Amino acid sequence: MADNRKAELTALLEKQRAAFTAARPEPLDVRRDRIERAMALLKEHGEELCRAMSADFGNRSPHQSMITDIAGTVGFGRYCLKHLGQWSKSEKRKVQFPLGLLGAKAELRYEPKGVIGILAPWNFPVNLSFGPLMQVFAAGNRAMIKPSEFTERTSELMAELVAKRFDEAECAVVNGGPEVAHAFSELPFDHLVFTGSTATGRKVMEAAAKNLVPVTLELGGKSPVFLGKNADLKKAGERIALGKMMNAGQICLAPDYLYVPEEDEEGAVAAVQLGVHEMYPKLLDNEDYASVVSDRHFDRLKGLVSDAREKGAEVIEVNPGEEDFGSSNARKMPLTILRNVTDDMAAMQEEIFGPVLPVKTYKAIDEAIEYVNAHDRPLGLYYFGEDSGEREKVLTKTISGGVTVNDVVFHVSMEDLPFGGVGPSGMGSYHGIEGFREFSHARSVYTQPKIDIAKLGGFKPPYGAATAKAIKGMMK
Repeated sequence: MADNRKAELTALLEKQRAAFTAARPEPLDVRRDRIERAMALLKEHGEELCRAMSADFGNRSPHQSMITDIAGTVGFGRYCLKHLGQWSKSEKRKVQFPLGLLGAKAELRYEPKGVIGILAPWNFPVNLSFGPLMQVFAAGNRAMIKPSEFTERTSELMAELVAKRFDEAECAVVNGGPEVAHAFSELPFDHLVFTGSTATGRKVMEAAAKNLVPVTLELGGKSPVFLGKNADLKKAGERIALGKMMNAGQICLAPDYLYVPEEDEEGAVAAVQLGVHEMYPKLLDNEDYASVVSDRHFDRLKGLVSDAREKGAEVIEVNPGEEDFGSSNARKMPLTILRNVTDDMAAMQEEIFGPVLPVKTYKAIDEAIEYVNAHDRPLGLYYFGEDSGEREKVLTKTISGGVTVNDVVFHVSMEDLPFGGVGPSGMGSYHGIEGFREFSHARSVYTQPKIDIAKLGGFKPPYGAATAKAIKGMMK
């Protein structure tokens, strides 16, 4: 069975690559048409896709899905259409003196790579398939998408809709379990994009390495929140609560733990609680609050909390409606704040990816900076405060994929800013011109003038006085 799927996937890749090669050079209008078709698919079937996502999660707000997965992705397509002409222009580059005077020319062309594989996760299944796709198309490539088996209905619907809008030689969705994902990651693509956990990212990179396939890895990690000494606690608390509870915390950029001044710990925790109360007066029977995606993930999150409790953490369940979560099978979990956390707790060792928020305290901001620097580089880093000196200290002494100041998560929604990780939180990026370049080959083209440059420069044997003069000139 697995061998059959591998053969099928290989045949599909070969079909796309043959079509890509035969069509070169494709006019930019063909790229625009593909982006427009992808946008039309999302506009026309957005509600249907939102219903599928909600069914896959158990409950997920259609309003949230429309913002994060549908409208946001359509907006990104529009951004790509607007900038495509400019991005695609070749760049003039300088040649060393006096070659320019003699008629030599240098330019850089951004050319499509070919067929790009997109391995998408379950947490934002449409956005993280179609977002990269917009720039893959903008750069002139074909695409094969493997969505997650955890969001089965959404993945099947995407396959059906893509098949109606695109020839499979342009874009195709392939579904299946982990064995299909593994076979997919071993294909000799011209580039592979993966969004998911750091552990799986390692396996994907290892599989891609067999064919020297370049990868863009959008991973995760423990994104810290620094609460500065003069942060507006109420505003920060609400924004942290919003970022931590959207999609029930199942966001690679969700604030993972909160670092606060000792004297502000009580106030910061109260502010987060207040934010939850104002946005989610109840949780169980509330369409605005998402379910945890699977029993396995739900059990894992409950395990993180019980492990922390056993090791001495104070556990605060933020339950505004005083609901009985124990008798519900909706896989809904209240925001759970952990105080007095220690490094031996699982919640401080692995990415949480759910509504659990550890809180640490510092006497001086340097302690928090040292702690973050002693751990894996995170995908996101957040700073709240109005002290520009303190903010710059945090930003210049730490390293992270991206930063949002005075809020959380928002930097990913800026279309013109590249989004990506660093170290264990990922490599490469998309969004912005950087995404177009990620999926393009920067091809250098040098044009030699008619004059015999090698002889003139002393590079042509037999070597002699002209060579010695050239070397001397170069060493000046």
